Order: sequence, then C-alpha cells, then structure tokens
Amino acid sequence: MDLKLKGKRALVTGSSSGLGEAVAKFLAAEGAHVIVHGRSEKRAGKVKDEIVAFGGMAEIAIGDLATDEGADAIAQQALANGRIDILVNNAGETSHKTWGEATAEDWGTIYNNNVVSYVRMVQRIVPQMKKMGWGRIVHVGGGLAVQPIKEQPHYNATLAARHNMSVSLARSLKDSGITSNVVSPGAIMNPMVEDWLVNAAPKFNWGTDLEEIKYKAVQELIPNDTGRFGDPQEIAAAVAYLCSTYADYISGAVLRVDGGTIKCL
Repeated sequence: MDLKLKGKRALVTGSSSGLGEAVAKFLAAEGAHVIVHGRSEKRAGKVKDEIVAFGGMAEIAIGDLATDEGADAIAQQALANGRIDILVNNAGETSHKTWGEATAEDWGTIYNNNVVSYVRMVQRIVPQMKKMGWGRIVHVGGGLAVQPIKEQPHYNATLAARHNMSVSLARSLKDSGITSNVVSPGAIMNPMVEDWLVNAAPKFNWGTDLEEIKYKAVQELIPNDTGRFGDPQEIAAAVAYLCSTYADYISGAVLRVDGGTIKCL
C-alpha cells in the first residue's frame, strides 16, 4: 500500500536507535524526507547514512530535548531546509526504580525527559503546521499508561501523561487539518531485551534455547493473545499509517500495538 508520504518531511525524535530508528527508516521507505534526531551526531549520522544508502532522503538534527535550549536547536535544524509535516515524539527514558527507590527528584527528571520534552517539540513545530493547514503528530506511549504495574511508578505515570496530553492536543487542533494520536506499544523485542532474557533465563528456569526463553517469558511476564513479543517494524508501521492521508479521520486516538496485552475496551 502506498501511504502517500512522498514529499512529506518528518521529524522523529530519538531516532538514532531503537523504536525511533525503525520509525525513521519505515517513513523514509515510504518516501518521506526524514530528520533523524539524537544527542550523538555519530549515531544519528549512521542512521541517516543507512537511509540514504537504501535510496531514502534524510538529514540529522542534534540536541537534548531535556532543555529549552536543546529543543530550540533541534527545531532550528529541522526547519532549516523546509517545513515539517510530521512530528513523531518518541524520545524518552526508562527507569526501573521502585516506589521505595524513586526520589521526588527522580520523578521530576523523568517527567521532564518523557513529557515536557514532547511539549517542547509540539510548541516549536505545530505553529508552522497550522500555517500549512495540515500536519500529523504521533506520540509514542505504552500500555502501562492505563494498566500500570507496581514497579517503576514514575515511568508509568509519564506514559499516562503522554496519552492524556495527546488527546488534549487533538481537541485544541480542531478544524486545523492537524491530527494528534498515540501509538501504544507492548513488549517489543530488541537486542537489549534479548540480552536481558538470556541472562534472566536461569533464574526463571526458562531453559537455554532462545526461542523457548522468549516463549516462556511471554507466558509468565507479558501474556498476550499472539503469544510473542512485538517487532519494532510493527510499531513503525502503525506510526506510518497514522501519518498517512488514510488516517485523516483519526485524531485523539490510542492505537494499541501490543498483541492484546492490555485487556480493556
């Protein structure tokens, strides 16, 4: 399917690795001109070069979204060569601290990195979208926003804030031609997760075969209707769909891509 993204310019925050990298490459493969963002010029440049090597169009924007100055620099770089039609807010951090471990400072820091950073880019990119009368904003959220676990409460809360702010933004953009939506991933397989599973397998008696380890981990930790972990490409495809003209009638929505992990209507 042609998602009709040719000619669109997309800024994907936190796209020098992980889910953001997968999203950037997927959008580029669909014809979008992608601005790869990261704090490391070397890592962002590597992703950009890989996109170009496969016939895509890309450039980079370097900076730290945790500060207003960093966000200013990123926006200036992203807008230097043209408009931004698509903003994918993906950058952020995780923390596995418990209620007893996470300090008030930890709560403030992760909220700034995971929520206020999104706000910073919305405030810097959306005004020019309004002038164009068209735009796509996709926030990356997560299932812990609606079904939090007892661990990492400060991280869970930032996901809930992302979901909430995205809907609020959609309401404020009424009749503007701009949509605001959330893609909510489940447990996604990546090299870091794979390494953790292999190291944790002896503790949980999951065996030694990697596929067996993955299967047992899903059953015990993240039971879902597909019986497996997700793939970054599956998240990227959902983001790309919401960026397309086929999603004109979708705004203020949460698209769960979690294999049915979250059990809610």
